Amino acid sequence: MDLSLNIGSLRLKNPLIAASGCFGYGVEYADIVDLSTLGGVAVKGLFLSEREGHPPPRIVETPSGMLNAIGLQGIGVHRFIREKLPELRERRAVVIVNICGTTLDEYVEVARILSDAAGVAALELNISCPNIKEGGITFGCSLTGTHAVVSAVRKVTRLPVIPKLTPNVTDVASFARAAEEAGADAVSLVNTFLAMAIDVRTRRPRLSNIVGGLSGPAIRPIAVRMVYECRNTVKLPIIGMGGIATVDDVLEFMIAGANAVQVGTANFVDPFIWSRLLDGLRRYMRDEKIARLQDLVGTVDTTAREQAWISS
Repeated sequence: MDLSLNIGSLRLKNPLIAASGCFGYGVEYADIVDLSTLGGVAVKGLFLSEREGHPPPRIVETPSGMLNAIGLQGIGVHRFIREKLPELRERRAVVIVNICGTTLDEYVEVARILSDAAGVAALELNISCPNIKEGGITFGCSLTGTHAVVSAVRKVTRLPVIPKLTPNVTDVASFARAAEEAGADAVSLVNTFLAMAIDVRTRRPRLSNIVGGLSGPAIRPIAVRMVYECRNTVKLPIIGMGGIATVDDVLEFMIAGANAVQVGTANFVDPFIWSRLLDGLRRYMRDEKIARLQDLVGTVDTTAREQAWISS
């Protein structure tokens, strides 16, 4: 059974990727998860310099989801290369670095630095975090901004470039098209949904940032729909994410059009989820007599539903 896939020049052994922001820098899980068995590890977002993020409270549990406003706290690209990347190389992880910026020049400089670092396999451009007011989300909510940051990074690296798209727009597929036209090797979607929670006793927001990003099972059906829309618009590989907790969730994203998936919030509930998902994929392939998992991508059959709607 073949679970492998290609994203630009990058070959992944399977479609399961640890999502940025929910898996630290990868090394935090290395003693309980064999990083070499994963398709890839998308590490916590990196700016050019260290960043403190927002003050607490920064995480709130909600029905079927998690609301967070971490504020992209991080150690910066230089410390990551010195302190984290050597262990990731030693653990044979396929490292996808999530890069952030408050300006176009910062994205370019972080990409340039990482392109010279041994062990980095791809760059995921965070142009979609809803928890900061400056930088990324400004690019991610503008078609011209998305095109500009992708094309600028494309010029300074040979690594696969994967912009991470925001769901907080009217037509996410048009942003996937802008990324494709700018030279992206793939797109990943979706990032978290802008949301808010209030303590009814104090009448104050539960997050210090007032609003944050909603993730977890609550967003999965919306994310699946957005992946489906993007698959019908672009030919790029798509990395889907949003509330994946079971092997059926993985398969749903792939049938909708995702070539690979990222698993995020579920890591906090079950850090041993990876072997269960891999075993489930192999079992499904055996039961359905599928030799190559990528043959499943985009195979959702809407014909009968469309005909029923037309006849009604």
